[in-house]
Amino acid sequence: MKYQLPKKLFYGADYNPDQWLDYPEIIDRDFYLMKAANTNAFSINIFGWSAIEKKEGEYTFEWLDNIMDRMASQGNNVLLATPSGAKPAWMAQKYPEIRRVNAMRQRELQGLRQNHCFTSPIYREKTAKMNRMLAERYKDHPALFMWHISNEFGGECHCSLCQEAFRKWLKERYGTLENLNKQWWTSFWSHTYTEWEQIESPSPIGESQVHALNLDWRRFVTFQTIEFYQNEIKPLKEITPEIPCTTNFMGDYPLQAPFAGLDYGKFAKALDVVSWDAYPEWHNPDESDYETACRTAFVSDLYRTLNENKPFLLMECTPSAVNWQRVAKLKEPGMNTLMGMQSIAHGSNSVLYFQWRKSKGSSEKFHGAVVSQDDREDTRVFKEAADLGKTLKQCEEVSSSVKRAKVAVLYDWENRWALDDAQGYGLKSKEYAKTVEAHYREFWKRGLDIDVITYNEPLHHYDLVVGPMLYLLPDEMVNKIETFVKNGGTFVTTYISNIVNETDLVKGLDPIFDQMTGIRVEEVDSLYAKDNVLFSYKGKSYKGSDYIDSIFLNEAVAVGRFQDHLFNGQPAITKNIYHKGMVYYMGVRGNESFLHDFYQEILEELDLQPSLQLPIDGKLSVQTRHDEESNSTYYFLMNFSDENVSYTEPLFNTLKDVQTGKIAEQTIHIPAYGFKLLKSGGTTE
Repeated sequence: MKYQLPKKLFYGADYNPDQWLDYPEIIDRDFYLMKAANTNAFSINIFGWSAIEKKEGEYTFEWLDNIMDRMASQGNNVLLATPSGAKPAWMAQKYPEIRRVNAMRQRELQGLRQNHCFTSPIYREKTAKMNRMLAERYKDHPALFMWHISNEFGGECHCSLCQEAFRKWLKERYGTLENLNKQWWTSFWSHTYTEWEQIESPSPIGESQVHALNLDWRRFVTFQTIEFYQNEIKPLKEITPEIPCTTNFMGDYPLQAPFAGLDYGKFAKALDVVSWDAYPEWHNPDESDYETACRTAFVSDLYRTLNENKPFLLMECTPSAVNWQRVAKLKEPGMNTLMGMQSIAHGSNSVLYFQWRKSKGSSEKFHGAVVSQDDREDTRVFKEAADLGKTLKQCEEVSSSVKRAKVAVLYDWENRWALDDAQGYGLKSKEYAKTVEAHYREFWKRGLDIDVITYNEPLHHYDLVVGPMLYLLPDEMVNKIETFVKNGGTFVTTYISNIVNETDLVKGLDPIFDQMTGIRVEEVDSLYAKDNVLFSYKGKSYKGSDYIDSIFLNEAVAVGRFQDHLFNGQPAITKNIYHKGMVYYMGVRGNESFLHDFYQEILEELDLQPSLQLPIDGKLSVQTRHDEESNSTYYFLMNFSDENVSYTEPLFNTLKDVQTGKIAEQTIHIPAYGFKLLKSGGTTE
């Protein structure tokens, strides 16, 4: 059961006073500016290990005591971090085994961050000791709100300790070598293992073509990371059981190689509250801000769902530019507030920045911050940040509300890993994450609430579940989908689905899935990037690309057919009534025009329509949150364009403008990169 956040919107930043201990006047200035910026929450001590323990066993907590006390005096909520994300140099020197070994089997030097071995008993012992000291020292401190465990977990280690732990994990999973060899299909290329010690993690200088090995290694890395996290929180839970724990998941990165290394679907179950770091590339020429907003919303909805649909936390974003993106682009006026409100609209109860103050040196000195090196409060960035703080105070009543969706889109990390590894289809055109996002976008742009779910989530409370490219589909998930459809649910799936099981063995025939879809797929053709295929659907022609299935009908009916290509005249889109439900199958990657028309018809059939019928214009995003206690609905109207827009809707003048407290006009005007927050139900004036 996830922790229920207080009915409050948290606003603040990652603060690093440990960088400024020789500048007490700067720290004094910070606490003045925190009030001026209307903040109420700060993450501290994320990289503070060296400031606390400069030498082994010599501890200096006084600076942290001072910061905690000053935070309490201003009523700030502290997300107190455990500093394991950046080990001190003295520790790496004395205990070299805590430094990671890369896939080339080279021991890394000290440096960077998040590069410790998760298996190392010494590092686990050191982090547990540090965390116990923090918990004992601050357990009753009025500023302590939450434990922030480490920072942005990621990466992997291939040292001998990790190899031993991996083999132990495999023994528990498979029991015997005979079973492992069978499940991994190691008879291929004479790769059969005869001793457990022969198994090594994937490496460019060793094995990389046994796909089940690659898949299980990624599972193990997630398992070992979670186990390290649990080692960190053990003393915290023992001493401060009422204080929730979180760690910050990494934004868009799980959807982009090479950062698809952790299964956040599994990791989320170990957290009391899910939080994440959002760094969209706003105003880039490759896509509109509306499209960027959709991709950002997708990740928010994924993490909100992993948080059991309770409010989550936006742990990091930037009020300005990001130093590590390809271009350090500034935000247009209004964009900072709009991004913050989008996060709230999708279920966050916080907007927290990295960082509060820019550092004087090293790699993040040019990363955006509320306070720059000039220390001024009359800058554009500071004033906009302070304005967002005021706005969040005006909108704080929304913090008690949640999102409730009748539509779910499936995204699963293990499926992503296996599909990316598959040496077939189009090696560069699979684009699983983009494909899932394309289906998601059809609901998002209509203003519908959507859950983005993994294979672990229940399906029974949805009317429509969409599962594109379910390449790896365990039997357990097939059964779950069948139960959903039998009970009246509508399920949509596509090409390259139900191909392999959880150990990446090709399934061949699957009676349950074949009965549900009512079809048999004999072949899959992959197209070159410049090729297209025409297909029909409900009397209209559309262009398809990349993948085309050769479909033969069993019980299903064809609602679309190919109009050219090798499979001319064969079914392209099928529909099958299965018990009380319906299954649709797309045998082609259709363009946006097709997805729009296809889902429009399904939504009409299921009577799934947004409360506000506003135009799909590539500018406006509408999201809702619901307060079940007061029976109120909050409507977030967000303009992701650089143009002023107006919308007329008779329902508007029955709604309350949350910021002004007045009844809205029938025509709403929203400035460029602006928003409106309206409310139905409850009390109006």
